[in-house]
Amino acid sequence: QAGNTPNPCVSCNKEIKFGILLEKALALGADFIAAGHYARVSKDTLAFRLFQARDKEKDQSYFLWQLRQEQLKRVLFPVGDYTKPEVRKLAKKFKLPVAETPESQEICFVQNTTNEFLSRYLKQKPGKIVDINGQVLSRHQGLAFYTIGQRKGIGLSGGPYWVLRKDLKKNLLVVIKNEKDLYQKELRFKNVNWLSGKAPKLPIKVKAKIRYRSKLASAIVSGNKLIFIQPQRAITPGQSVV
Repeated sequence: QAGNTPNPCVSCNKEIKFGILLEKALALGADFIAAGHYARVSKDTLAFRLFQARDKEKDQSYFLWQLRQEQLKRVLFPVGDYTKPEVRKLAKKFKLPVAETPESQEICFVQNTTNEFLSRYLKQKPGKIVDINGQVLSRHQGLAFYTIGQRKGIGLSGGPYWVLRKDLKKNLLVVIKNEKDLYQKELRFKNVNWLSGKAPKLPIKVKAKIRYRSKLASAIVSGNKLIFIQPQRAITPGQSVV
């Protein structure tokens, strides 16, 4: 509704799996919770540290950036040292009913499509689709149904077109024909969480990604600003930079 593209998996991990669930487990006298995330955690002399999984294709450490030290020390990631085919093989060996469960691509609590889910909760206001010069090309169904960098589902002929930005004040969807216009070097972030519990000395060189499927890219963090060495495609408000 605010025009951002939120990441439900990040929120779910913070609030539910490693929030409510962990609190309940500890209240029942458990020492740890074991989670099926493809990630790894270990302790060095200073703090508990989060690492990528051995299976880089399935690694889910990106979704865990909001965890804190008190959560990391109570979590086990038993599949973090295995690849997905190895996990399926073990599941078959132990006759687990989930051994052949198909891959899940959609958000787990959404039964059909994300847009169908959103339309149940958000009253949408159709408006104009315009190019960067303000020329009207068509109509959109409501800004919540679109995200930066989107190509499919815009409904324009003579494309391809990509979503460049959303103008909430004027209720405009701004599209472009040149994909290169989606690339930017800088972003500003908020709600920062340093996993160690302590902020490093800034500026600092890092490898960062702006969405789950992005590749890690070299960047510099200075204050609440992150500057990439190479421009990144479709930096999107509401997503996580990790």
